[in-house]
Formats: sequence, C-alpha cells, structure tokens
Amino acid sequence: MQFQAARSKFSLFCVHQTVSGLIRLNFYQVKAEKRGIKVSNTYENMTGRRQNEPPSTGNRNLPLKTPKGTRDYEPGAMALRQRLLDQVVRVFRKHGAVPLDTPVFERKELLAGRYGEEAKLIYELQEQGGEPLALRYDLTVPFARYVALHNLSSMKRYQLAKVYRRDNPQPARGRLREFYQCDFDIAGAYDPMLPDAECVKVVCEVLLQLDIGAFVVKVNHRKLLDALLQVCGVSAEMFRTVCSSIDKLDKMPWDAVREELILQKGLQVETVEQIGMYVTLHGGLELVDRLAYDAKMNCHPGAKEALDELRLLFQYCALFQVADRLSFDLSLARGLDYYTGVIYEAVLVGGDNDDEGTQAAFVGSVAGGGRYDNLVGTFNPHRKQLVPCVGVSIGVERLFCIMEARTREEPRTNHTQVYVASVHKGLHLKRLEILNRLWAAEISAEHSYKTNPKLLDQLQHCEQYRIPYAVIIGDGELARGVVKLRNVATRQEEEVELEMLIEKVSSQLLNDP
Repeated sequence: MQFQAARSKFSLFCVHQTVSGLIRLNFYQVKAEKRGIKVSNTYENMTGRRQNEPPSTGNRNLPLKTPKGTRDYEPGAMALRQRLLDQVVRVFRKHGAVPLDTPVFERKELLAGRYGEEAKLIYELQEQGGEPLALRYDLTVPFARYVALHNLSSMKRYQLAKVYRRDNPQPARGRLREFYQCDFDIAGAYDPMLPDAECVKVVCEVLLQLDIGAFVVKVNHRKLLDALLQVCGVSAEMFRTVCSSIDKLDKMPWDAVREELILQKGLQVETVEQIGMYVTLHGGLELVDRLAYDAKMNCHPGAKEALDELRLLFQYCALFQVADRLSFDLSLARGLDYYTGVIYEAVLVGGDNDDEGTQAAFVGSVAGGGRYDNLVGTFNPHRKQLVPCVGVSIGVERLFCIMEARTREEPRTNHTQVYVASVHKGLHLKRLEILNRLWAAEISAEHSYKTNPKLLDQLQHCEQYRIPYAVIIGDGELARGVVKLRNVATRQEEEVELEMLIEKVSSQLLNDP
C-alpha cells in the first residue's frame, strides 16, 4: 500500500512538472510573439510531435534499401575490396608517396568553376547558416587547395577516400554516386615529363599487380587538342564544350559525336569534318612524328611544344618498360577544366569472344589523370611561384566490379589465426587464460562466447570461417600440462606442452604459405 501511494505521488509530480513546464514555455512564447519574434510550437519542442498527433509506432511501410547510387559491402566483398586497396597503396608507397586526408566537404565556392560541364554533378549541402558547402567531387581540387593553404612548393602524396557525384548510377559498370578514388599526385617544378612518366608507370604497376587483364594507357595533350581545334577553325571560347563532345568517342561512334557537334554545339560542317580527320587517329610514337610534319600542326607553337613533350614521355616510358602499353589517341580529351598538359586514361581491352574482355569493355576506363599546372595558383593568385602538378586517379569501384565478377572462391572475411576450443564443461576460464596469452603474443585468436560449447560446434566454426588452427583443451590434457593443436584444413592433431604453445603456434604461422 505504501509503495502504491508513493508511486501515485511520483506520477502526480511528473504530470505537474510537465504541465508547469508547458505553461511557462507558453507564457514566454506569447511574450516573444508580442515582440514580433517567431517561436516554434512548445509542445512540439518538448514531445517531438505536433499537438493532437498520436505517438509514432514507426513506419512499417518504410522501404529498406540503400539510397540510389550507393551500396552495402558485406564482409566477403569488404575482404576483396581491402585486398584491392592494399595492393594499390603498396604501389603508391613504393614510389615514395605520403598519405593525406582532406575533409569530405569543401566550401562551395572552392569547387565552383573547376569541372566545366561536370559541375552540375556536384552535391551541394543544404545551408544551416554559415558558408555554403558541397561534397567533394574528386580528390584533386582538395589536394591543390591543401598545397596552396600550406604554402607548399613540392609534395608527393596519395589519398584513398570517398567522393560524391550526382550522376546517373550504373552499378554494373561501377558507376555510383558515392565511390572511392585512389589518387597519386606529384606537386613541384621539375624537368619536363619526368613526373608524368612516373604517373604512367604507377598506373601500369597497379593494373599489373591486380592481374586485371590486358590494358592500354591512352595519352594525349591538352595543348595539342587546343591547337587542333584552333587550326580547324573553332573559337577559343568553344574549346572546352567541343572537347566534352570529343571525349565521348570512347562510348559513341564518330557519326553520333559529329551530329552532336553540328546540331547541339553549332559548329560548321566543314569544321567538324576537319576535326574528324584528327580525332579518329591513334597510334604510337610514329603518330607523334607524323603530326610533327603535318602542314597545319607544325606551324602552331602550342602543337610543337605538345608533340615534343609527348615524344619525351614515350622515351621515359620506354626506360620504365611501359611504352608498349601507351596509345597516342587524339580523341582523349578528359573533360575537366583544370588539365593543362599531358592527359592519360587506362582502359581494359579484350577479344570479342573473351568473357574478361567483354566485362572490361562494359566497365570502361579504370584510371585517368594528367597535368594541371595552374590549379594551385587559382587558390592563391598572389603567390609568385607556380606549383605545377600531375597525378592519376585509380577507379577502384570499376576494378572492384571486375574482380568481384571473376572471383570464384569466397574470400576469408576475418583474420583469426587460432581458435581456442574446449572438450569438457567448466573450462571456459582456462580458455580465457590461453586466449589472453595468444593476444599478448600478437596472435589473432578468438573463442566461443558460451561457457560450455559443444566441441563439434566449435570445430565447425573453424571450418566455416577458415581459421587455420584450433587449440583444444580437455581435463586429461590439462592434467598432463599439454593441449592439442589441430590443423583445421588437414584435421591432423598433435599434443603440445602448454608452456611451449605460443612458440609452436608462432612457428607454424611463420611457415604457412
């Protein structure tokens, strides 16, 4: 009875406090509105719902799915994805790059005007007061901002991070709205084409390391493209929009691009025909020499400079033993506005009857980049010293799509090396003791969270998750100061002295392939 009375008094007290609070808040709301200040509904502020609105029981019809253009990565996919990223980073580090991370969003004005026609794909954030912001579109512009902000004159960096584009997603092709980029960039004033050739070498090493199939690295030069358009009669203000159409030649036939240039971009038919004579050309070093003797090109100073640099690039790539991977392709335009020199793009190739080649053609380019000498200067126009940059971005999502499609065996999803199991009841404390000793020796280990698990269940767990070794303890073995070490794959067991367990396990792990 006393408890019931106390509970009733407490309930009345809570009601009194709530009503009193509402009355006080309502009083201040009336006073504020008399002074012309708009105040939101007090009941809504206190309860999280509008007056007379029934309490929410949850939206039972809410569709359970990821936002358009995104995906979940289950443990198996994450294991494969991490393996891919580790291999990419290994190449970056081998070339002396240091890691860098930048904010996932930047000031909106910082991103504006950097991407040409692609700027419409930038995700703008809803303003909550303060400066307008946007999610990063790539990792190149934030890197240039970082170099300018910290007044650096040189840096070789790599970065692995997510970027965001309001694009039309095509998941089968690895085209998403949220995706990873792996960037390798060299900032600094160096002799021509040495950093550029190293970037091409990095791309080739990454793709060879991943064993992704046959590939080619297309190369071109923005100054050569500008010269080409100029000698064909295209006005300077039309260069970038015409380049965006030319850049579609890897996805569309020339006839479709020709029609776009005439009907949508408004170029004269004669001008478009002249452009077509050049942008359909591709080859190797011999094409560089051929264009050097072209009647129109050899009179243009920008074209001459570009061809000299491309010739030097081929020479350095030959020394790096990757020149056979290069294809000089005049249709390569790379639509981003900040490129100023050599540009390149890696694409996978294959035969018509080759499943891997078909998949490669479906995915498209898997890496791209180029030289952007003026980007850093746009963030700090008062700086006298120019900071030229060149870099490459690896298309992780597209490579992952191909690797995922080719993977026959489900990858391991954990890194556990040893599982501590028990045969009899009442041994969970001993399991914990052995487990702690393994952890102290930096050996990855786990056990069952049941105090008395069945041995069969424990061994099945080892096989299911492909844990290589199991330490099995029993009353009889412990009385003799030994445990059993089981090779899960072969199911062979041997007795090991408990005091020698760490040494034995470490030796076995060291000798495993």
